[in-house]
Amino acid sequence: MPKLTAMMIVYNEADRYLERCLRSLTTYADEIVVLDDGSTDATPEICLSFPLVKLYRRETSLFLLDESRLRHELWTYAVAGNPEWILALDADELLEARAAYELPYLLKQKLFSAVSFRLFDCWGGEDYYRVDGLWNPWLRGFAIYLVKYQPHLSSEWPPLPFHCGRLPLAYRRLPHLESDLRIKHLGWANPAELRLKYERAVSRDPDCLYLPREHYESILWPPEKIHLEKWCEGVTIPYRKS
Repeated sequence: MPKLTAMMIVYNEADRYLERCLRSLTTYADEIVVLDDGSTDATPEICLSFPLVKLYRRETSLFLLDESRLRHELWTYAVAGNPEWILALDADELLEARAAYELPYLLKQKLFSAVSFRLFDCWGGEDYYRVDGLWNPWLRGFAIYLVKYQPHLSSEWPPLPFHCGRLPLAYRRLPHLESDLRIKHLGWANPAELRLKYERAVSRDPDCLYLPREHYESILWPPEKIHLEKWCEGVTIPYRKS
């Protein structure tokens, strides 16, 4: 089976979803490369409790200053381990459970060097995801999260401090297979975090260069304005080795 390396950036994730995300990755990844962006809580200890994790640590946080440089740093650590495929997830994202059975097919196919997924923003908990405006996963479409490592491709990142993407530009231009596996994003699931996340997003993009102002404002919309659909778990079909 081709080697799958997962990579993620973490910062003060101890009381959020990190342990659960690492447990999920452990079911299908061969290695998990984690770059800790200067956490001051128990995040590093949680990471090191998972044998598959290879942890790298920064003394000071870079995410809010230069996310592009931070992502490139993570990429450098990930490719140092000679991966065959690389999966880029954040510490609040989970591929649904059936990924453990379906990813082997995706890694063994030879038609595409990149695989894209839809991301679903859970809202008000984990049972529902948001479907109004730019939150709608069906209209937003697919994005590449899984790529086959190709050393000849450039590792250049766009010089953006914010919304710079998970993967090098060259990998984002690859023809890609659109998988029906879904990514469950828990970053918006806790209502208690919304105000802080809104303020951080607006402070990083005061002129709305990356997303429309209405989208930022919609983070704080009252429940009656928000449209939700229920998350239903997919059917898990055991993988058969050939």
